[in-house]
Amino acid sequence: MNATATQRADTGIDWADLAAEVLRGVPVTPEQAMAILRSGDDALLGLLDAAFTIRRRHFGRTVHLHVLRNAKSGMCRENCAFCSQAMGAYSGVDRYTLETVEELVEGARKAHAMRAKRYCMVTATRGPSARELETVCEAVRRIKAEMDIEICTSLGLLLPGQAEALAEAGVDRFNHNLETSERYYPEICQTHTWADRVETVKSVHEAGMDSCCGGIVGMGETDEDRVALAFALRDLGVASIPVNFLDPRPGTPLGHLPKTSPRDALRCLCMFRFVNPTREIRAAGGREVVLRHLQPLALYPANSIFSEGYLTTGGQGHDRDLAMIEEAGFEVTRD
Repeated sequence: MNATATQRADTGIDWADLAAEVLRGVPVTPEQAMAILRSGDDALLGLLDAAFTIRRRHFGRTVHLHVLRNAKSGMCRENCAFCSQAMGAYSGVDRYTLETVEELVEGARKAHAMRAKRYCMVTATRGPSARELETVCEAVRRIKAEMDIEICTSLGLLLPGQAEALAEAGVDRFNHNLETSERYYPEICQTHTWADRVETVKSVHEAGMDSCCGGIVGMGETDEDRVALAFALRDLGVASIPVNFLDPRPGTPLGHLPKTSPRDALRCLCMFRFVNPTREIRAAGGREVVLRHLQPLALYPANSIFSEGYLTTGGQGHDRDLAMIEEAGFEVTRD
């Protein structure tokens, strides 16, 4: 079971000292990561400050904006329990096949105008067909020829040769989340395995692309599962870690679950920062509905966010994101 308010206590760890150890190159242990998740509310501000010292060393006060494009919606035959686009979900999301090259390029133009560092094209699918792959590759070639923006694609499981084709077209980064720990993954999806996802991430690295790979907090997993995910991502050497918070969607198998508390969400972000000190940590899906008024505090452990909404749900809006970042004393950058 996850730690409850009555189970939380002073861990006896000085978070500033632990952060100093991390900055000296000493990795945290799973036991220390667990202590972060189970620390008390009285220690939260100190924990955030310690996480910020790590974040500041590697990223300063800069924030990277990422903009998502739902390039193919509601057509997936996988049964991921969290997903409103999955097989068997009765969520009422839009259903459409892969958008055209021009539609994908126009999405990049809008993302560039919003000062996004990366534009991510996402398809709801097990993996891309040959025709879909070529459409995405052609869109990437045109985007790269027209504007200075990094491209991330999230197209599901990749077959041999597909990662190389994406890299050759100019894709900078490929997203494929592990979602949760290896232990808990069979409770979330049965149509493919956790190992399948790991193999796709490895193929991305072999093709010379960066990987964007994270997970979802709040799917009924334990604190141990959250720590195991953070360490699995460290061991894989992923470049970017989106930490999503389940926004339970009606019509999905997880639609009945309660949302993670804002304080637990912040502790999770801090834990991922301590375990993966040099990696991009993103406060990702569910940020607005889970963190609510505490959203600005997420910028202390995390150095990037999604702006202008998610695949099937809206966000708080680009203008409000920019205002939040500026008012908290941070700066949007493409560097």
